[in-house]
Amino acid sequence: MPLTAAGISFGPLLAGFALNTILYGALVTSVLLYFSSFKSDGAWIRLLVSALLLLCTANVVLEYVFLNGTLIIHFGDQYALSRANWVFSLLPGITGVISTLVQFFFAWRIRILTSSFWLVGIIVLLASAAFLCGIGTTIAINMVPVFTQFHRFEIVFVVGLVSSTFDNLLITGLLVRSLREHKTGFMDTDHIIKKIIRVVLQTGLLTAIWALVDLAVYIALTDGMHLVFNQSLAQFYTISLMSTLITRPRDHAYTDFTVVNGEQPERRVRHLFLGSQCRSSFR
Repeated sequence: MPLTAAGISFGPLLAGFALNTILYGALVTSVLLYFSSFKSDGAWIRLLVSALLLLCTANVVLEYVFLNGTLIIHFGDQYALSRANWVFSLLPGITGVISTLVQFFFAWRIRILTSSFWLVGIIVLLASAAFLCGIGTTIAINMVPVFTQFHRFEIVFVVGLVSSTFDNLLITGLLVRSLREHKTGFMDTDHIIKKIIRVVLQTGLLTAIWALVDLAVYIALTDGMHLVFNQSLAQFYTISLMSTLITRPRDHAYTDFTVVNGEQPERRVRHLFLGSQCRSSFR
């Protein structure tokens, strides 16, 4: 029995929306924890977190609006089932903006840790390519709204996913290597650094693998199954950033802190993680 238009596109969309909503709940929890525990961060970092939360909220709301309009309001309408609209077209653009903001933030951190302009330049170049491809996909969907014709601009979508995946892998590798090089030999400080490395490795690789699976499924299958993974990419990017932010020691001192060279180890790691000089310059 051949697949209908609904079977091709909206089964994966519904599954992706369910997963996206679950991840959004986890994201909101991490954002609330961040704002309640890291009040001394620079204003620009807090503004970045707020912007990412707003964009992820828009991502979930737009998915709901599109599915509600197509599957409920226009239930049984084959024309509506076969076409995307401007609401759906905004989703890849929002994902492109989110991935670029997150990767720019990690590029800034890598610049603090490595003082390497050419490495940061590569990260910024790949992130910018993903951003442009996301915006290009939004424009292309408005020009070619029929789902079965999306292959006409698949090169833009593929280039964006490839750029983003390689950027995530590069960022993860550089952060892990740089943090390892900054170990101090003091047990308390090194324990916190190891914890940050573990979170960076887990979340960074998970995001890269998720984007890679999305790309592989998109290339291998033509039934829209990649939408299960693609619809939640924005949440994965933002959660990877939030995970590294909330892994740091909080503003309040630990009850069992140990003073190392006149400075609490958690404060030393906090400065290492964000860069105290650059952070204060953005307040």
